[in-house]
Amino acid sequence: MRIPLLNTVSAAALLLVCTSPATGRTPPAAATQQAGRPAHQAAASAALHALFKQSDEDNLRRNPLNALFRGDMRYADQLGDFITDAYFDAERMAGKKDLAALGRIDRAALSATDQLAYDVFKWQTALTLRSLSPEILSLNAVRPIDHFTGLHTFYPDLASGQGAAPYKTVKDYQDSISRHHRYAWLIDQSIVRFRQGMASGVVQPKLVVRNVIDQLDLQLAQGVEGSTFYAPLKTFPADISAADQARLRDQTTAVIRDEIRPAYQRLRDFLSTEYLPAAREGVGLVSMKGGPKLYAFLIQQNTTLPLSADDVHQLGLREVARIHREMEAVMTQTGFKGDLPAFFEYLRTDAKFRPASKEALRDEYYAIGKRVDARVGTIFSTLPKTALEIRAVPDYREKTDAGGSYMQGAPDESRPGVFYYNSYDLPSRSTWGQETLYLHEGAPGHHFQISLAQENEALPNFMRFGGNTAYVEGWALYAETLWDELGMETDPYQRFGGLNDEMLRAMRLVVDSGIHAKGWTRDQAIKYMLDNSSMGRTDATSEVERYIAMPGQALAYKIGQLKILELRAKAEKALGSKFDLKAFHAQVLMTGSLPMSILEQKIDRWIAAQRS
Repeated sequence: MRIPLLNTVSAAALLLVCTSPATGRTPPAAATQQAGRPAHQAAASAALHALFKQSDEDNLRRNPLNALFRGDMRYADQLGDFITDAYFDAERMAGKKDLAALGRIDRAALSATDQLAYDVFKWQTALTLRSLSPEILSLNAVRPIDHFTGLHTFYPDLASGQGAAPYKTVKDYQDSISRHHRYAWLIDQSIVRFRQGMASGVVQPKLVVRNVIDQLDLQLAQGVEGSTFYAPLKTFPADISAADQARLRDQTTAVIRDEIRPAYQRLRDFLSTEYLPAAREGVGLVSMKGGPKLYAFLIQQNTTLPLSADDVHQLGLREVARIHREMEAVMTQTGFKGDLPAFFEYLRTDAKFRPASKEALRDEYYAIGKRVDARVGTIFSTLPKTALEIRAVPDYREKTDAGGSYMQGAPDESRPGVFYYNSYDLPSRSTWGQETLYLHEGAPGHHFQISLAQENEALPNFMRFGGNTAYVEGWALYAETLWDELGMETDPYQRFGGLNDEMLRAMRLVVDSGIHAKGWTRDQAIKYMLDNSSMGRTDATSEVERYIAMPGQALAYKIGQLKILELRAKAEKALGSKFDLKAFHAQVLMTGSLPMSILEQKIDRWIAAQRS
């Protein structure tokens, strides 16, 4: 049963407001002053939640995919814009309007819970406005596509019949056709943006461009009926008539053939013949016009903390050294004779650590999921209602995809969350890394954090469905540290896999800052990762090329994890025998994704309340 924690916190806050610390009674001198306070508090709370509701509704109209992922089908025939100046102007205007409205609300009159929501809303809106400032937008908008986050990597999955978009009714198929038209338009608009970047001197690295060209080639090679967009036409629901099936098949085929594929070809030809020669050789932002300024912003955006590139780099070096010491201790447990680099190579190359088949890889993830399910209720008071499925990464994106990923389910549980594992280049996949990957991407990692927030209807929508990378990825990496409580990693090789994954996140601090602030090359970054872990070359290459495409994002994992671990240690020390791990997890999870500073303030208040 879901616990309505917001109501509990509000009651406690009201009790503190209305009680004298010394006597437990309202002081007579304050009686007149406090008599009107509940009404004032109620008015302030009503104004705050009206703002949240209106802002959210406006956001869904401007960003219809946000509604679609929630299962809200009001705008399902729309794909949105998110690329033109008009779109960015509307987002900027909305942010300024929301902050002005927030400023008119008396924060001091709000309950503790509403103050938390107030602070998160203010922080997120202010950050969004910073991202939309001319100095930042001019560096991002003109690079609309990369091989990791480009619309061409995301939309085919949405349209495949296996993603967030439903294909159950005639209207669902018609909505899909409408989105397809818009998708082709957006692909063409990306060329317009790329040309602007060429004119201003702000361009992608050649490496990124070549990867995008390869991805487009793969999708073009599918043809029409073999394309991912055609997949929903192969099996219609039984209650759609033959006549409707024929019409929908003809219309969808036409838009794939006459709009999407020609748009792909235009983008592919433009990138190959015009943009690639103008693209930059250097892979890091340090080599891009305005890049250092952008990277400084991205560090703060992704970590939610005021860190410099050098802060991040030095923290990464310290974490790499610490994890090396733990790795050496586990290596000793295995009885391996040799040093750590030799052990890395042994794990990287020995056939006994390779999956026997794609089916064997899948089946082991199923088995891990069952073992976690049997124990997870011992350390969490609230479990997600949304189901979790395990699937292989689709073949059209597996070559450049990460080893694992997660796609959120629907808040009403009508669509499960999905843990994707990558089976591309099977000999490069390692069985000793499976348990920790599942803890991160599945349960109790991303699936718990995202599902519990979505399912908590007591939260305003921006907290149910929004978030920041440091919290989201920091929680998932923290979830990996729960291996002992969950009975995982009892085999020393699986434990080493956990350390290897933690090492990956520590190396990200070194490598991401190395690439984007210190001029590291792609090959230098790959070598660093191979030298300091047992990652295979395929994974290390994919990781480094991801950091090149998404500067700063990879910093969030370790920074967020370290903050959550710090807060847990603080609570354990302060509360001693009164510390309850279930209660701590509820405090961290049940109010959605919080910036690290706001999460710390919340945990400090919880510790104080527990001690009193």
